[in-house]
Amino acid sequence: MKGLVTKSTGSWYEIKNEAGEKMLCRIRGKFRIKGIKTTNPVAVGDWVEYQQEPDKDTGVITHIYPRKNYLLRRSINLSKQYHILAANIDRVFVTATLVQPETTTVFIDRILVTAEAYNIPVAILLNKVDLLNTDDLQHQKENFVEIYKKAGYPVLEVSAKTDYNIDRLKDLMKNKTSMFAGHSGAGKSSLINAVEPGLNLKTGNISQAHRQGKHTTTFAQMYDLSFGGHIIDTPGIRGFGVVDMKPDELDSYFPEIFKCKQDCKFNNCRHLNEPGCAVKPAVETGHIPLSRYKSYLQLLDEIESDSGPYR
Repeated sequence: MKGLVTKSTGSWYEIKNEAGEKMLCRIRGKFRIKGIKTTNPVAVGDWVEYQQEPDKDTGVITHIYPRKNYLLRRSINLSKQYHILAANIDRVFVTATLVQPETTTVFIDRILVTAEAYNIPVAILLNKVDLLNTDDLQHQKENFVEIYKKAGYPVLEVSAKTDYNIDRLKDLMKNKTSMFAGHSGAGKSSLINAVEPGLNLKTGNISQAHRQGKHTTTFAQMYDLSFGGHIIDTPGIRGFGVVDMKPDELDSYFPEIFKCKQDCKFNNCRHLNEPGCAVKPAVETGHIPLSRYKSYLQLLDEIESDSGPYR
């Protein structure tokens, strides 16, 4: 039978067939992605073949259908292994906040780079805008929006608490398979509840000691949307290590740097100290935001050393 993976708990997968019937399944055999070792060879969003085990109400996955895309990150504790967050995604919504807690641009850029590498459309949700109640925070918000609009990414200001722009968010999600990704505490589950109140997903408070979110989603799960489409909720991510990338392809995953590099004197310019580089002057004039260039440099160093910090 053919079915869609709607939930992954690590060793068991919930499969929904085309008739809407669900079954818990295990994996039979080994599945690999182009030789990359993954901690979870099957992910939410995968279409699979499965069969019911004799005299049991559980099944076994026997085949994974080809994916149109997937979002992959390096496992934090296993540097040579990777974790598939979700598969067959129409759009990733990177959920960010400027307060309670603050999402770093480095973290956002890591997700954006990975999405670019796997041809997944991205939109950025700036959540908790109802808390930006000072001139300084409003200025910080304007700078944030400008940075990512310059890079070509749509940024939607939202508030799960006040339902601000939730209707616009629903329009973007209608009849699509969407995924929410972000730091713990960015409000992914709260936003999903605002979009689809009947789900009543568990939400948590911010840790006052560390100003970070507490994990409320413990495994990836797909939910049907009453207005059409699906949403994949994933556990909050505190570290996002990028997948294997070649140093000379990294600048292609920063759209504003890729556009500018066409004017570099050398085709293999790394945008460090090479003569005739067009990217560094663009950074100096503000055409390319400094934070994006710093993310590029950090990732380049990490890729070249094949190790580095996670943020």
